[in-house]
Amino acid sequence: MQMGAPFDPLTPEERAAELARSRPRLLPIAPHAGPSLRRLPLAEESRAIDKKTRPIYAVWEITLRCDLACRHCGSRAGHERPEELTTAECLDLVDQMADLGVKEVTLIGGEAYLREDWLEIVRAIRRRGMAATTTSGGRGLTRERIAAAKEAGLQGASISIDGDEIVHDRLRGVPGSYRAAVDAMRFLREAGLRVSCNSQINRLSIPHLPHILEMMGENGVKAWQIQLTVPMGRAADEPDILVQPYDLLDVFPMLVKLRERCTELGIRMFPGNNVGYFGPHESLLRGHHYRGHGGSCGAGRATLGIEADGAIKGCPSLPTAAWTGGNIRDAKLVDIWERAEPLRYTRDRTREDLWGYCKTCYYADECQAGCTWTSFVYFGKAGNNPFCHHRALEMQRAGKRERVHRVQAAPGQPFDFGLFEIVVEDAKDANEEKGA
Repeated sequence: MQMGAPFDPLTPEERAAELARSRPRLLPIAPHAGPSLRRLPLAEESRAIDKKTRPIYAVWEITLRCDLACRHCGSRAGHERPEELTTAECLDLVDQMADLGVKEVTLIGGEAYLREDWLEIVRAIRRRGMAATTTSGGRGLTRERIAAAKEAGLQGASISIDGDEIVHDRLRGVPGSYRAAVDAMRFLREAGLRVSCNSQINRLSIPHLPHILEMMGENGVKAWQIQLTVPMGRAADEPDILVQPYDLLDVFPMLVKLRERCTELGIRMFPGNNVGYFGPHESLLRGHHYRGHGGSCGAGRATLGIEADGAIKGCPSLPTAAWTGGNIRDAKLVDIWERAEPLRYTRDRTREDLWGYCKTCYYADECQAGCTWTSFVYFGKAGNNPFCHHRALEMQRAGKRERVHRVQAAPGQPFDFGLFEIVVEDAKDANEEKGA
């Protein structure tokens, strides 16, 4: 299949300027995380819906220590947390996850392999019958480390690739990170482990998505998860590389072509929960869902997020302060899952909790504004998400487009975010002003 010239939302001059931009120096690259949130309130009783709802997938940050400085990193990873769980606490948490019904655990960081007991955690996960995988930037995944991980029971790894070598190294913050990641893919394949890839979609990476796909085909990758970069952590410091809602008009047709090429290469494409929603390509991009299309946010319903100090969230990406339901040092996992208000959010949400365009949308009851993480870190509250293909098309039909504009910078702490506003403008005037 011939892809043709890929869409690029940046002019050559804008792209050159962004690639040459130095890191902001007013913020620490890797700040130290604050103390754990402890003794948070829980409801007196569990409800029927809370007992019926169970997580099947957990993403567990076992350390915040990292050997990269990724520009999109929401946790601003680098230093370990001051109160990370002990080995004994981790092993107990493994048992609690298994008892709760979790089927797969993905270990992340920072970089999970930088925690000395990470293979002991892998072994415990496998002993309890759960699948054990990891997501990594791949910088330190040597043949020896991968061999040890396979022996411990690790079943697969997803390696992050965000462009060609120049763009990837710019976004990952460390020269040589692209070559290390590609090498890690090869080492994993040679060891007989499942190899997948995850990629950020932003204004620097978009035209390089076809390159990433062909590279995956050459390296035996079987699955590709894609998601929009959102302004949490370091990504909040670089608003100019973030996708604009109107970019989706060109991004989604491109994703369709990439999806067709994935089929030719035997690679399954998995759009992340913030790649949506309900546009004309929905059934093609999300046909693997049991309903044939996407749905509402799965945080606190099908997914579980865990931070290295024992904080429990419905989704690993959600900001710590607003979305932590409890800490396993204070309560059992099942009690936090069933009785913590932040984890109940998506179980209880209705159209009345939405605002702006999303509240009036035809798909409101089904979609519920899509990804909670995306809308919250843009606007400081969930329930209105302009990063939607259907919405962009409806705006286009009305001769309008939406643009997000940063009005407040992020303070520079792990899992922090700034604030943006939505600007609705005349599409024709905006295009003429840009010279399109």
